[in-house]
Amino acid sequence: MDEITLGTSVAEQLQDLVISSQDVNGFLAELCELSASSLSRSLGQEVSCAVTLSRHHRTTTAAWSDPEARLFDEIQHNYGEGPCLHAMSTGTTVLVPDTRADPRWPDYGLAVASLGRLSVLGVPLTLDTGAAAALNVFAPAADVFDAAAIRKAELFASQAERALRLAVRIGVQQQLAADLRTAMESRTVIDLAAGIIMGQNRCSQAEAMAILTKASSGRNQKLRVMAEKLVESFAPETPSTTPSTHFDA
Repeated sequence: MDEITLGTSVAEQLQDLVISSQDVNGFLAELCELSASSLSRSLGQEVSCAVTLSRHHRTTTAAWSDPEARLFDEIQHNYGEGPCLHAMSTGTTVLVPDTRADPRWPDYGLAVASLGRLSVLGVPLTLDTGAAAALNVFAPAADVFDAAAIRKAELFASQAERALRLAVRIGVQQQLAADLRTAMESRTVIDLAAGIIMGQNRCSQAEAMAILTKASSGRNQKLRVMAEKLVESFAPETPSTTPSTHFDA
């Protein structure tokens, strides 16, 4: 499979992932599985993948293709340094051809080597401002990643970062929409509660809101919660006793 074919195929699969994933975390999990499968085929041996993600000054292993990949990546976080963290912070691809002999991160290298991963490749994923990520590829043999393999991994990453940026933006918009729905629902129940108070007390909307706000403050409850309780008290299944809307001070 040549690089153009690989890139086109990956781009199409990643677009499908963006469309089918429920959220960013789901996309990242599927991205790792696709990365491991795609790169294993192109390299001719089984590799595992993880994604390191840094947002809001917090760096975590965001997703992994298998539990071992998560472990290899989190070992790096425990040491506070390593090839994948370096790739993410510098925006450059980092190769460790033999984890048993690399002088840059000897403790991390030996820890990973003891678990059967002898070469590591960290490829940065360029995201929007305030976020950074890296695709981390772990192979069981030394010297797996030659120049051609690195180019293929970087090609895959370039396709993945476009899809990841899109997934993050979609996730942000989904959250904004959810927040807006919540705010609208909250506003609706507060308006309903104010209407009930207006009917019971023959007062203006402003006066009704003042009564509701005072009750909320006096009982140390959120305004929305207080409004929900009042509206629920007027639900059809409520016994016929007339509820009081004259809140205690």
